[in-house]
Amino acid sequence: MKHLPLLVKRSVGAFAPLYVSLALLLLAFAGQAVAADQAGSEFLSIANPAAILYDAPSRSAEKLYVASVNLPVEVVVKVEGWAKVRDSNGYLAWAESKNLSAKRFVIVNVPIAGVYPAADLTSPMRFQAQQGVVLEWVEDVPNGWTKVRHQDGQAGYIRNDQIWGV
Repeated sequence: MKHLPLLVKRSVGAFAPLYVSLALLLLAFAGQAVAADQAGSEFLSIANPAAILYDAPSRSAEKLYVASVNLPVEVVVKVEGWAKVRDSNGYLAWAESKNLSAKRFVIVNVPIAGVYPAADLTSPMRFQAQQGVVLEWVEDVPNGWTKVRHQDGQAGYIRNDQIWGV
């Protein structure tokens, strides 16, 4: 077996505390990621009429697109003053935290979705919403339904498989 020169062994040994610290740091981040995943996704919405989304957490980064008010987004990661978000199309971008709201909305992701007065397909349909329509999230209900409200004030229940943002 070939031995490394003593100088290399000492060099590696000198960095051992750094390697241990780095490994512990990586384990801590991995633990946080698992805990966040187990806690579920965090959904927010765009708070301003027109929020610019960037390719990096900086105003000097490339501007990717403008998101309209109430657009639901899923938070992927947060850093000081910024959040990396995913939209219903799967696009990732950075938004300034000041442009995000905790008020939740969902977006219809099927051609036509039915909204019912009860969380039951046998109840008479209250109204239909086309793909891309944003509805205010009111509450999650059992058995794969969500209570929503349209901007005109009508409220009802929609199946979770017809919306994104829950």
